[in-house]
Amino acid sequence: MSLAALALVLGHAAVYGVVHEADEGTPAHIFQIPHVAQVPVIGYFALKWLPQAPERALRVLALQAGAALAAFASV
Repeated sequence: MSLAALALVLGHAAVYGVVHEADEGTPAHIFQIPHVAQVPVIGYFALKWLPQAPERALRVLALQAGAALAAFASV
């Protein structure tokens, strides 16, 4: 979901350019939806896989955090 949000930001920048808008538009709200929606998915993943395979689960969670930071950094 973070990669989808990053793709949305990069796609919007490619089509419309980097423009500082006074008000949040539709792309900003669409950007926020995946970030909110992924919270329960990440929580479920952590509860299910951290006890079973902590090392692998931590790698996946670190990758997810990096993708989220990349999406937020692009804004």
